[in-house]
Amino acid sequence: MHIPVAVILIGLLVFLAHALDDLFARTRVPDVLLLLGLGLLLGPVSGLVRPEHFGAVGPVFTTLTLVVILFEGGLGLELRTLGRALGGATALTVWNFLLSLAVLAPLARLCLGFGWMQAFTLAAILGGTSSAVVIPLVQRLALGERTRTALALESALSDVLVIVVALGLMAAQAQGELHLRALLGGMGASFLVSALLGAAAGLAWALLLERMRGLQKSLLTTPAYVLVAYGLVELLGFSGAITALALGVTLGNAEALPLGPLRPRALALAGPTETERALFAELSFLLKSFFFVYVGLSIRLGGAALVWTGLALTAAVFLLRIPVVHASLRPASVPRPDALAAGAMTAKGLAAAAVASVPLQMGLPGGRELQLTVFAVVLFSILATSLLVFLEGRGWLAWAGRLLYGRYREDPPA
Repeated sequence: MHIPVAVILIGLLVFLAHALDDLFARTRVPDVLLLLGLGLLLGPVSGLVRPEHFGAVGPVFTTLTLVVILFEGGLGLELRTLGRALGGATALTVWNFLLSLAVLAPLARLCLGFGWMQAFTLAAILGGTSSAVVIPLVQRLALGERTRTALALESALSDVLVIVVALGLMAAQAQGELHLRALLGGMGASFLVSALLGAAAGLAWALLLERMRGLQKSLLTTPAYVLVAYGLVELLGFSGAITALALGVTLGNAEALPLGPLRPRALALAGPTETERALFAELSFLLKSFFFVYVGLSIRLGGAALVWTGLALTAAVFLLRIPVVHASLRPASVPRPDALAAGAMTAKGLAAAAVASVPLQMGLPGGRELQLTVFAVVLFSILATSLLVFLEGRGWLAWAGRLLYGRYREDPPA
């Protein structure tokens, strides 16, 4: 593709992203759905653009997008709401992951002829939800603050769960032995240490932020700091995604942190200004828009058998979500529309697609089939989540809410 044409397409995409966002606000047609469709049109359908055109920039861009979305989402989480939603988020994460292992592994074994270790690896990869899909969607939906926070937290927590468990199972395949204690220990350390490092980094930046504002053109120093923190934590072997989220939460609540005697007396803690928050939101919005086009043009589907397997696994994922919601969200605190929205928020994304490429790189048996199947589920699950969000926003799924989540109250609790 000629460089002038590429530059024109980038400019048009920025205009299109804002137009689609406005369309979402007015009609509830998710911009995610249309951006993904545009990527599919440019990539697999027409062949005009291929992931190879981006070289090493593609994976860097997807990681950059995830970091900025998690950080910007964390900025909007209040500590009080976070405390109330943490139990529901943890329950959603754990139940969703365990039920995925229990149901998707036998289904993968039946449809693909995988061995049990391969089947559980695929199930683990599909056991989470996508931060890049869920966080932008829930920010635009009319959900209760607790539900919105729980779903955003679940998407971040499940990314770590997917990566740690799936990679542990792949290592077990390669070595012929599963070290369960090391797997669980590594998972716990990844969550805890990553969150603590993110909180410490956020506190340090809150102490420095006021001084940084004395510099000219300093608005982008905060995103730059988040990227550095993410990279350093990843190099240490922990989860940069959880660190980015924790950093955002800490910085967003810096002026209200209950530090007591630990609060520095000589130095004031500063949070982001309204101008900075607006800049971060715009940056997150633009990166998200480019991300979904990139996902669409990167999707590669295999033969008809793998496509049908992907459809079957996607259907199972959404059916499993119903008991997960019932087991995790209490009817006393979550209204029925929120429960219905939580049932739709099970799209797969960056973490699943990235981890699914590892077995092929490691030369594990069935690596190619696993990768293409996961790609199919990523595509179908994002499409399904977007469609359900649209239907719910139009009020066309009220009957499904009464049928599936009848024990939840119609109106928000007082």
